Amino acid sequence: MIALADCNTFFASVERALHPGLKGKPVCVLSSNDGNIVALTSEAKALGIRRGDPFFKVRDLIRKNNVAVFSGNIMLYSAMSKRIQSIMRKTVEHTESYSIDEQFLYLDGYERNHDIVEMMREMVGRIALCTDIPVSVGIARTKTLAKIASKFAKNYKGYRSVCIIDTEEKRRKALSMFDLSDVWGIGARSLGRLVSLGVNTPLEFADRPGEWVRNNFSKPGYQTWLELNGFPCIDTSEILRRQTITTSRSFGRMISDKDELKESVATFAASCCNTLRGQESAAGCVSVFACSNRFREDLPQYGNIASARISTPSADTLEITSAAMELVDRIYRPGIQFKKSGVILSEIVPGCCHNILFDPIDRRSERLELSRAIDRMNHRYGLKAVGLAVTGYGNEGWRNRKEHLSPNCLTDIDQILTVNI
Repeated sequence: MIALADCNTFFASVERALHPGLKGKPVCVLSSNDGNIVALTSEAKALGIRRGDPFFKVRDLIRKNNVAVFSGNIMLYSAMSKRIQSIMRKTVEHTESYSIDEQFLYLDGYERNHDIVEMMREMVGRIALCTDIPVSVGIARTKTLAKIASKFAKNYKGYRSVCIIDTEEKRRKALSMFDLSDVWGIGARSLGRLVSLGVNTPLEFADRPGEWVRNNFSKPGYQTWLELNGFPCIDTSEILRRQTITTSRSFGRMISDKDELKESVATFAASCCNTLRGQESAAGCVSVFACSNRFREDLPQYGNIASARISTPSADTLEITSAAMELVDRIYRPGIQFKKSGVILSEIVPGCCHNILFDPIDRRSERLELSRAIDRMNHRYGLKAVGLAVTGYGNEGWRNRKEHLSPNCLTDIDQILTVNI
């Protein structure tokens, strides 16, 4: 059996945990640059606020109803995620992180000596006691069914945070009640095709013959069909190694200077490389894009993207940033007020180092270890504590506003919470 542990409204729950006076009150978390709503509690949803709403459009509604608003703080959320994962690993030996707020737990063998439902409820209780973060757990024979079960656990209090799909009767009932659009692996295109073929529920899809599924869908669609029928076949380690890595931001203010544009792109390139090394991969292509503010019709409009191949796939920040700087030179236009830029790494392959004869870049382990050492220092001392000079010094006007940022009280001793008695 496999369990999926999902932290409920994770970003908002972290803010609530660090601000106890917010329990039972509406909370919203904003995206980078305080642009959109990315997470919100059920109390905020009841007011008519929706995920993805532009902040400026709901500002009056938020102010009128005293909704607590926070700027997204990924360092804070990552630190809390690691604490929660540590508790899970003390409960189950084999775990796998799927996202910052989701963890797969492999329960094979535990059924012989434990009531796995009660075991998961005890784990949820320990997480609530130690972090004050609510967690829902779904248990089933496949990861897709476990995700469905976790949604039931989250939406129905009668499950007491843990839902198990362990019989054919439960499987069929769950699939008949679940929304087809919410099934893991069914995107907008697949959903449209299923509906056009007369399939409206996950159960109707699961009941179709395998040959029909193979004739109408690609391999991922067939894998989803197998998983819905209780046959595990999805390797999430392959999914986690993303085929593209993108970092982009809207600026705190518009910029026209090339050096400032290069600072932003170098910062985003370093972030992409950190993610690349984290999944033990290398990229063969770098793309850089920049655009003006499309909402400012009174200003000249411009947007462009340029790409460059790397001779040998790399995860070296120095090499990738150097390529990105050359791309900025290609797409920059004097007189344009830029509002956003970004970096995309593609053609991603496993492995961070390749020994190629006559390669012009020194790819000895010392070169890669330098980038990894920077990663470790930034993790220990704070984001961007160490980096390339071209990324600037942290106070540039193009950086995100984040006017509602909570302190990094879990990782920075200078920002630790204090209690006044």
